[in-house]
Amino acid sequence: MITIKVPCSSANIGPGFDVIGLALSIWLELRVEVEDKPTKAPLNCVITYEGEGAEEVPLSADANLITRTALYVLRSYGQRAFPAETRVHIINPIPLGRGLGSSGAAVVAGVALGNEVGKLGLSKARMLDYCLMIERHPDNVAAALYGGFVGTYLNDLSPEDTERKEIPLSEVLPAPAGGIDTGETPPQPPIGIGHYMKFPWAKEIKAIAIIPHFEVATAEARGVLPASYSRQDVVFNLQRIALLPSALGTSPPNAEQIYLAMQDKVHQPYRKGLIPGLPEILQSVTPKSHPGLCGICLSGAGPTILALATENFEAIAEAILEMFKQKNLECRWELLEPAEDGTTVTYS
Repeated sequence: MITIKVPCSSANIGPGFDVIGLALSIWLELRVEVEDKPTKAPLNCVITYEGEGAEEVPLSADANLITRTALYVLRSYGQRAFPAETRVHIINPIPLGRGLGSSGAAVVAGVALGNEVGKLGLSKARMLDYCLMIERHPDNVAAALYGGFVGTYLNDLSPEDTERKEIPLSEVLPAPAGGIDTGETPPQPPIGIGHYMKFPWAKEIKAIAIIPHFEVATAEARGVLPASYSRQDVVFNLQRIALLPSALGTSPPNAEQIYLAMQDKVHQPYRKGLIPGLPEILQSVTPKSHPGLCGICLSGAGPTILALATENFEAIAEAILEMFKQKNLECRWELLEPAEDGTTVTYS
């Protein structure tokens, strides 16, 4: 039995649009059994699933995001299919389409799955290259893979790299329906196409995730963003992102400094139409009005709200839940901690 665990993640973190990610303690888990013998069967993988989205997640190996990602990794090493009698049981408590990195976790899990069943011996750095050929959000996948609080950047890909039919690309790039097997061995990703740095995190700070009971598609959330920004707004974010990693890594935390450093003018103002009550929540829930709060922002593309705090977690959560309730939106909340270890693989 191989057990692969991948944490969820919150991206953007205030001004850190497409740059900063935080791994959090909701874990996607794969339980994998392999009978190690060669096969020429085309897919040869039985998938079972429990958890979020159980009624909508496809269970065929060439359509499920986790297994089709694994197939891409395997095929790039000349292995056309899973080993015979591969069984993958997926346990997923990460809400889908809520801004908690469900697709990023699935991609990381798929790359780890391909690495393990194919016995490829890939380092995490090389696994990141594979992840970024599929999920072009480095903040989510780097956080999920490495864990903790990370900053990231991404190198450009060539047109040839973005047009490979064997690669199940995310909605950010042109997306075929699944991992199409052309019969050819897809070229391996370029080396070092994305990079990350892990930042310190103040031990006192935990994350309150307010999770509304509706989804916001990443493509829709990106579609409301402008094609260009004013110099003033870009500088506004740059000034704050330069301070935020240091502020969140300083113990004891300075709540006022963190709150101000988490302000944003690049994505949150444009997504208010997708998430009723968002402007009121971001403006009215402050360290002065809610003691213990350090900062508040959209998690990823939303609709989840991430409130960073050191105490009074339930009171802060209940205040935000009530504001959503006034907009006739039902939510739940979870108190989460940074998942420092990132993706782990164990054998039993």
